Amino acid sequence: MAGARGYQEVFQASIDDPEAFWAEAARSVTWTRPPTRIIDDSNPPLYRWFPDAELNTCANALDRHVEPGGQERSDSGQVWGGRGEQAALIYDSPVTGTKRTYTYRELLDETARFAWVLRSLGVEKGDRVVVYMPMIPETVIAMLACARLGAIHSVVFGGFAAHELAARIDDARPAVLVTASCGIEPTRTVDYKMIVDGALHLAEHDTPACVVLQREQHPCHLTPGRDVSWTDVMADAEPVDPVPVAATDPLYVLYTSGTTGKPKGIVRDNGGHAVALLWTMRNVYDTQPGDVYWAASDVGWVVGHSYIVYGPLLLGATTVLYEGKPVGTPDAGAFWRVAAEYGVKTLFSAPTAMRAIKKDDPDAKHVADYDLSKLRYLFQAGERLDPGTYQWADEKLGIPVIDHWWQTETGWSIAAAPMGIEQMPIKPGSATVPMPGYDVRVLRPDGTECEPGEEGSICVKLPLPPGTLPTLWGDDDRYVASYLKAFPGYYLSGDGGYVDEDGYLFVMGRTDDVINVAGHRLSTGSIEAVLATHPAVAECAVIGAADELKGQVPRGFVVLKSGASADGLADELVLAVRENIGAVAALKRVDIVPALPKTRSGKILRKTMRGIADGRDEPVPSTIEDPAVLDALRPILRS
Repeated sequence: MAGARGYQEVFQASIDDPEAFWAEAARSVTWTRPPTRIIDDSNPPLYRWFPDAELNTCANALDRHVEPGGQERSDSGQVWGGRGEQAALIYDSPVTGTKRTYTYRELLDETARFAWVLRSLGVEKGDRVVVYMPMIPETVIAMLACARLGAIHSVVFGGFAAHELAARIDDARPAVLVTASCGIEPTRTVDYKMIVDGALHLAEHDTPACVVLQREQHPCHLTPGRDVSWTDVMADAEPVDPVPVAATDPLYVLYTSGTTGKPKGIVRDNGGHAVALLWTMRNVYDTQPGDVYWAASDVGWVVGHSYIVYGPLLLGATTVLYEGKPVGTPDAGAFWRVAAEYGVKTLFSAPTAMRAIKKDDPDAKHVADYDLSKLRYLFQAGERLDPGTYQWADEKLGIPVIDHWWQTETGWSIAAAPMGIEQMPIKPGSATVPMPGYDVRVLRPDGTECEPGEEGSICVKLPLPPGTLPTLWGDDDRYVASYLKAFPGYYLSGDGGYVDEDGYLFVMGRTDDVINVAGHRLSTGSIEAVLATHPAVAECAVIGAADELKGQVPRGFVVLKSGASADGLADELVLAVRENIGAVAALKRVDIVPALPKTRSGKILRKTMRGIADGRDEPVPSTIEDPAVLDALRPILRS
């Protein structure tokens, strides 16, 4: 849609006349009732996009691509159809030795028939379905089948403990739960059915039916009267047609991870979601119908929702579903093997994946083993891309490496380098520039706007663009209190950072990761940026630990690259921070550790580390990737 316009012109158009901008973007969606109103602003701070429109997201993701080719929609310049035999979904599972490709026609057939299964179990438009499954094609099929019926899916990351799953069940109150007998990790099998049984026992809500996909690696017992076999119920299933829903109806509820209190259900609506994701596929990721796009994430996280399932399929691209790890399945060349084998054009991963690869293969020797000539872009999100990892990837891959920043709440990037609009210069450490619709401001505690280079709270002036959360599930008041109350008229991101003289946004970390050293506010992200530039450091974390004299002092934790020496390294790093930031940083201790505790999505558990360092008895978060890593770190944190 950008045509020959550059970034600044496109962005300014979205701010000056958002209704015209998003009306144009909406022409790429196939509506059963096109919008005549673009935004409902009658109830601020709650806004709704395309309030009088109607569509079906599954039909947009599958049906319209399978229709005969050359069918041009009257309300769109896009020609859809003719992609029935094109690969829609490529499943690659090194942990099971399985590879499978679904064409658009095959994926539509499986989805339409599983929608029949859900309907036969009582699922209707507006009902909720909890999906607790591993990275397998049936997970994608279950999500799309819900969308086909106008039901609301709530995917819970496979591996969450029973009490966490139970909390989400009680909040969503599903008509059906869909699961698999197990998940498979490189070194173990996770008994999903046991976790599901435990959650259903703990939950107050009585879920009447459970569909179970039996995996041969670990079959399970089915509970009579409640559980049904996926294979059995699909045997006689007939395809059902898509059900039109209001653009403002929820497509899904995705709960933010947490260990205490009532879970926070992020709502994603159907209409704004489809419009925004289609816009991003072309304009942010420079992806066109027929291209191969790979988001190396998990469908249990927002990246998996937006860019494994919906974004590529809405566009008519080919998406890759990978059940494996960046290292260990079998080695640090796993990502390059997948990218080469399927001709991936755009790869999207978390920085922690690149750091893991860099740690095991610092010289990137595995890159030379594969033909990556079709790989054009590496996008990074989930955590700040530190300059050291950026420079490593940029040098070893020789393609644009783009850090971009977004959240579960927004569903797509707040800031990025829009490669489909303009090949903008990249600044290491920056998420580049705000995307259309995001009027980003950096605010001081009193609500005044920061000067260029001055750190503050990153906020977005309301209304947020389409595709972002309109509210929390069943709780408008909590939505307002959590995100809109601190700075009236603005969305509070919870992240801190600054905008430089060129308008580039630097996201330095969560605002609770800003530490106060003897009255001086310092971002732990700025200290981490210095540590990460050392050639021996694979990854690092900095936390603010309580100090009787200064209030807080920073502590650094670093993981070495394979083969790097620890001799004298801690002293070198302390000196580097002093030289680059100044004595005010007061960094005096850096510990070299084997690994850092992370969530399964790759985020370092800084808050948990800080609590342990301050002497609190922090519980093991249910989102943790490997509890043993945190257990090993506890005595160091407390010393």
